[in-house]
Parts: sequence; C-alpha cells; structure tokens
Amino acid sequence: MSDLIDTLVGIAPGSPLDALRAKRPVARSDAQATYDGLVTAPADLVRASAAERAAIGYWVAALSRAEGLAGHYRALLDAIDPSLREAIDASLPGALTTGPYGSYPEGPLSVEDEDGLRWTTPADLRAVVGDRIAAALEHAHLLTYRPRDASPDALQTLLDAGWSTDGVVTVSQLVAFTHFQLRVIAGLTVLKEAI
Repeated sequence: MSDLIDTLVGIAPGSPLDALRAKRPVARSDAQATYDGLVTAPADLVRASAAERAAIGYWVAALSRAEGLAGHYRALLDAIDPSLREAIDASLPGALTTGPYGSYPEGPLSVEDEDGLRWTTPADLRAVVGDRIAAALEHAHLLTYRPRDASPDALQTLLDAGWSTDGVVTVSQLVAFTHFQLRVIAGLTVLKEAI
C-alpha cells in the first residue's frame, strides 16, 4: 500500500524502505486517512474551505522549507485558487525566519526563552485573502515558529476573524498534521539515503 508520504519521499514498492514502512501498516494507513479527511476529501467544508485547507498546508510546509511537501500543497492550492497562492508566495519571504522563539512559563526552561519575529499579515495580503485566512496564516506562523507562545488569546484571534470553534480545531489540526508530515518525510528521506 502506497500513500502520499511514499510518493513525496520516492519510496518504490518492494524497496527496503517500503518493507520498513510495511511493518507499521496502521501508521501508514492512518497518515493517509488523516490527510484525506483533513485535506482532500473533507466531509464538512463549512469549517474550512478546500482553498483554506490547501493554503494552510502550503503555508506551513513553505515556512518549514519542506520543498517537496510545499510543492504538493502549492499544486493543490493552484488548482483551487491561483491568486490566493500568488498572494501567499509574495508574502512568504517576509515571513521566513528560524526559531523556535517564545517564552516558557517562569521556571527552569526560561533560560531557553528567545525573542524573534512576530509575523502579522501584511495589508496587501490581507486585502487578497481576507480576515479568516489572514488569521489562520498568523496562527500557523505562531505554531511553526513560536509554539511556546500559543495561548487562549491566539485562539480567540481566530474566533474574532470569523472561524467557528470547530473551524479553530480544523486549523490547528491542519497545522499539526502538516508538521507531522514534514517530519516523517524528512526522517524517511534520511533513511532512504542510508539503506
């Protein structure tokens, strides 16, 4: 059984890496089922439209400099709304940074606190994408580069921009799942080169 991760890593059926992934069939099938449910075949587009879903996946993968995964989501978004993709591309250079940044609650981990870019949607991007997507992109940027600063206020920003409570969950799931995908792809790519 092959999935999107196999495709993006370039895992050939019958290869040693395919055999390795076959030892965890539930992990493989669940990753694909989650992708299908969150991105390609959402049962409820009221929570987030297909364009919003593709935009969030593309944004997270591009912020993470995961070229293969970003290319996949970019193609999905291009097929749905090329002007949205173009607007995101124009704002991407100003959003890229390193990290992670943010502050831990006061305690022993506070020594790792580091300030960094606090990205907000530029006015020209907001004019194209609207408040909902702008808030989702800001939230995805926060979770990508400043996860320590995630807070109830950050979720409230999504609600204030017009996301429903279920929509906020969907946005957060999309961000988390895209991060999961890029980490699995990175790990399998290293294994592919090693075996």
